[in-house]
Amino acid sequence: MASSLESLRQKYTAAGQEHVFTFYDKLSSDEQQSLLQQLADIDIERVNRVWELAMQAERDEKAKAEKAKQNPNEAEDEIQPLPSSALASLVPNSATDKVSQENAAKWKQTGTEAIKDNKVAVLLMAGGQGTRLGSSAPKGCYDIGLSSHKSLFQLQGERIRKLELLAASQSTSDQQPRIPWYVMTSGPTRKDTEDFFNKNGFFGLNKEDVIFFNQGVLPALSNDGKIMLSTPSSVSVAPDGNGGLYAAIRQSPSTAPSGRTVLQDMHQRGIQYIHAYCVDNCLVKVADPVFLGYCIEKRAACGAKVVRKEDPHESVGVLALRDGAFSVVEYSELSKEKAEQRDESTGELAYRAANIANHFYTLDFLDQVESMENKMAFHIARKKIPTVDLSNGNAVKPDTPNGMKLELFVFDVFPFTKALGVLEVERREEFSPLKNAPGSKSDNPETSRRDIYGQQKRWLVAAGADVKDGVEVEISPLVSYNGEGLEKYKGTAFESSTQLD
Repeated sequence: MASSLESLRQKYTAAGQEHVFTFYDKLSSDEQQSLLQQLADIDIERVNRVWELAMQAERDEKAKAEKAKQNPNEAEDEIQPLPSSALASLVPNSATDKVSQENAAKWKQTGTEAIKDNKVAVLLMAGGQGTRLGSSAPKGCYDIGLSSHKSLFQLQGERIRKLELLAASQSTSDQQPRIPWYVMTSGPTRKDTEDFFNKNGFFGLNKEDVIFFNQGVLPALSNDGKIMLSTPSSVSVAPDGNGGLYAAIRQSPSTAPSGRTVLQDMHQRGIQYIHAYCVDNCLVKVADPVFLGYCIEKRAACGAKVVRKEDPHESVGVLALRDGAFSVVEYSELSKEKAEQRDESTGELAYRAANIANHFYTLDFLDQVESMENKMAFHIARKKIPTVDLSNGNAVKPDTPNGMKLELFVFDVFPFTKALGVLEVERREEFSPLKNAPGSKSDNPETSRRDIYGQQKRWLVAAGADVKDGVEVEISPLVSYNGEGLEKYKGTAFESSTQLD
């Protein structure tokens, strides 16, 4: 312990962060050990580097904003619509629809072949709690009120299982297709998430194919970049944003064999293609073969699904070009003129590709993200952070922001690829986020439930069934992944709500 203490003191002193040991000599033995362990787990050089990059980016943004006031037209020119070569659409009757059903079928087959060959994995970002929903459990455990009372985790897990079964039905190999599911949790949600999966038998998946790992954290920093203590014996930390996924998959020990990291496990399994998404979308097509096949055929290093903006001023980020590089542009960054700009040849909004945190990566691309991090600026969120007075150890509860938390967004890697594939899909078929408590105006359990029942009614009607108004028919993902296999219900009249299991 003495040697560990001395080496940590030297490291933090060299980094200008020696104040974290201010109260060390007055702590109990257990408190000392706890603090040392926390400090050992922090890459202090990375913390300093991230802070410097974030501060420089903030200064650059302020300078750019000032310049924009003087030359508004020049600032506007930095943002341009996506080139047509980067975007394909699956929206029926779209004026920019560049795909026929024949192409979509081809992409689906390419994606299915990748699944059959065990080259596909799924990354789930599920570190959040359902606090805004009125629940202390992980958000993925939430029951949106379907007749089956299936959780978000169960809906998504059963979709993966159905894909495995569909791929197996087309395979001539004795090797059964398996889609490993890497679930990113957080410190507060890890145990509850693992317990929930165990209790529910991993939703029919092989236990060995469900791997848990933790999202990373970064210390909270004062405005001059100093690590803040939450107590005399602990550092104040916060999640590093959903973009922390990239560091977590290469650094965080997982439940994979031998404690391999996620990246190591993917290499061990021969994975080549990865689908990543957030847990709160009840309509997400997990490991969608069409999306996978589109990106594979396009030779995209990474890809994004998008939906069309509902109106020019919808509060959502859009995929566009910024200084010639792919980027997510926030709605607040678009002038009224840009937001309302329309494509001269189609009449559609020029900036319509709304980001829904639904991404594709090659493993080769994920291997390269570490080298990109030295160029990626974390976003600064200035907060009121409870801390301690270093002069006396007393608790400080600030009334105004006294520090910052640093976050990386999952789309911050987009500017580093020239091969981004963007696929526009129907909102009503693929995007229904769960953000707010029951009874809220939007993005709540009621809208999630409505959207699932609405989608599944369309499936049955397309198969030739008759679903009476007001009747809710819930179709298990194990019955149908995307409306296939429902032909036997042709001519069936559903006059009362039921479940198809």
